[in-house]
Order: sequence, then C-alpha cells, then structure tokens
Amino acid sequence: MEKIRTIVVEDERMVRQLLIEYISKIPQLELVGEFNNPLEALNFLSTDTPDLMFLDIQMPDITGIELLESLPQKPLTVFTTAYSEHALKGYELGVFDYLLKPIVFTRFLQTINKVIKYYQEAKDVASMPHEESSDTGYKYVSTYTEYISVKANHHYYKINYSDLVYLESQREYVIFHTHDDEISCISSLKKLEMELPEEQFIRVHKSFIVSIKQIKSLYGNELTVGQSKIPVGLSYRNKVLEIFEKK
Repeated sequence: MEKIRTIVVEDERMVRQLLIEYISKIPQLELVGEFNNPLEALNFLSTDTPDLMFLDIQMPDITGIELLESLPQKPLTVFTTAYSEHALKGYELGVFDYLLKPIVFTRFLQTINKVIKYYQEAKDVASMPHEESSDTGYKYVSTYTEYISVKANHHYYKINYSDLVYLESQREYVIFHTHDDEISCISSLKKLEMELPEEQFIRVHKSFIVSIKQIKSLYGNELTVGQSKIPVGLSYRNKVLEIFEKK
C-alpha cells in the first residue's frame, strides 16, 4: 500500500506539533504539508490534493468549514476542534471523522485505522475487473452515522443518537434509555464508549454514559439528563464540568 499523503491545517502551534508527532508514529502516513494559515493551505490545495487532511475549524481569515466548502476536490478530511457543537456541520459536509481537542493518541489511532482500512478497501475495489465506469476515482463515505445498531432478544435495533438519552450498565448488560423505550443488550459500557461519537456522548460514571445534548443541569454530583437523575463519579467530574464551562 502506498503511503497516505497527509497535511495538517491548524493555527494552534502546540496542537499542530502534536498532530505532526502523531503522524510521524504511523508508517503508513506521509506528511506533505503543515499550515498555520488557512489561506496558505488553500494555495497549496489549488495545485495538489492530498489523501488526508487534518483541518481545524476555528481559524483566522476563514474557518475550516469555509475552506472545505470552497474546495472543488476534497481530500479525506478529519475535523479538529474544541467545540463538539461543530459536529453537525461535519455531518453535512461528509467529513471522514472528527477529533475533539485535546486530542489523545488512542483516539487519533482509531481514526487512522479507519483511514487505512478505507484506502485499502478502495484499492481492492479499484483492482477488481469491471466493464466500464463513469467515475474518474472513488468517492469516500463519511464514517459518521446518526445511529448505533444493537442486538437484543434476537432482534436488531437501530437507535438514533438523537433519541438516546443515556446508557446504564447493569452487570453484563447495558440498558439503552431512549425518549420512549428501554433496550437491554449484552455488552460492556467500555466497548460502547469507544463506539459512540465522543462529541455527542460522555462517560460520567462507571455505570453511565449520557447524551451531551440531553444534559440539563449539574447539582453537586448529580446530573439531570432528560427526566432522569444520573450520578457523576469523582474521576469524571472535571470532564463533566468542561461541558458547562464551554461558551
């Protein structure tokens, strides 16, 4: 497999250097450009289309969203931002993935593994014999989904993120609490924490994951989520407080 040509567009020096460091640890990636100015990145992208772009959203002159919208040919794009509310625009633009700052290496690696898998599958499809094709290349499909699929009681359920209020662990089961239903399945909260989008859900206790959008208030060590009261574990409290401190 050829190396994945990668660029970083990020105006925060420390974040940019961190991403560059992470990229250097992945042998399948090749850094071909780094930019602290989105206009310089646009100039580069006018003559070159890399395979992968890490793109900050909040930047001077133009935002990352405006930059991406202006490109006639878009590279596989991963948004980086400190604000989870920007995820919706990511859905609309079909970005490949979304990294929430501060970016930890394990989360970065999850994204890269999906990128590598995507390009490997694209290569396999391209090598398959076919009679004709109207496309000059392949189209990528966003890894964003708006739901999670679970199996419970010999049934498969599609639970929309917008309907999911919180998840509760009870021994070997996890209960999905939606606006109008409860679905129990055999799973672990740790596994589901890795699968759910971190910009929409947060672990608040060893036994609970909640929808960030459904959080109404925090009083002491108790969250009001939808119509329910959820305890906040001591080790998770600072992370929960960050939600209320964001403007």
